[in-house]
Amino acid sequence: MVRGLGIVEKPQARRLLAGLLCLSLGVPLSGCSVTGFLTGVGATAGIAAAEERGIETSLDDFKIDLEIMQRLLEKDEALFASVSTEVREGRVLLTGVVEAPEMRVFANQVAWETTGVQEVINEIRVAGDGSLAQASKDLFITTQLRARIMGDGNVQGINYSIETVRGTVYLLGVAQSPTELERVVNHARNVAGVRNIIPYVRIKVPVSEKPTLEAPADLSI
Repeated sequence: MVRGLGIVEKPQARRLLAGLLCLSLGVPLSGCSVTGFLTGVGATAGIAAAEERGIETSLDDFKIDLEIMQRLLEKDEALFASVSTEVREGRVLLTGVVEAPEMRVFANQVAWETTGVQEVINEIRVAGDGSLAQASKDLFITTQLRARIMGDGNVQGINYSIETVRGTVYLLGVAQSPTELERVVNHARNVAGVRNIIPYVRIKVPVSEKPTLEAPADLSI
C-alpha cells in the first residue's frame, strides 16, 4: 500500500490502521473513526471486480497488505512510513528507502511470515540521504506512467501496479500478452526522469514463441 511521499503523521497512521483492522476483522465500527474510509472501501471493491485477479484474490491480497502494514507499524512508525507495499496474487513487492540494513531485513521477514504470501520481491534500498525532492520526482513519474497506460486502449492498465524509487520504475501485475507488456515498458521509457524499468509481471496468455521481453529484467534507460 503506497503511502504518498513516505510522510505519515503518527495519529493519522494509527487511525488508518485501526479503521482497516476493524473493517477486515469484522470488529464493530463503534469506536472506530472510519466514516470517511467506508467510501474508499466501496470503491476498492468495485475496482477489484473489474480486475483480472477477481474479488476473492483481491481481498486475500488486501489482508496480506493489511497484516504487513500492522507489523511494520508495531515495530517502528518510521519504518511504516518509509516502506510501501504492493500485493498481487500473493506476490509482495516492497519498495522504499530506509535508514539501516536491519530495517530492510525486518520488512522482508515480515512479508514472508504473512499467511498467503507466495513470493516477496524486496526492492527496499538502504540510504540515509533520501530527499523530499527525489520523492516528489518519483511520485511524478508514477503519476505520469499511470496516466499513460490508463489512456492506452491496448493496455488493461487496471491490472498493473507501479512503484518508483529514485527513478527506477517497478511494475507488478498481469499482462494479457508480451506485446501488452512491451507497450507498458515503452510508456515508462518515455516518461521524463525514468532511469531503469524492472517488470515483475506475469504473462497471462501463453505463446509458442519466446517473449521479446522477459520479466523480471533491469531495463536501463
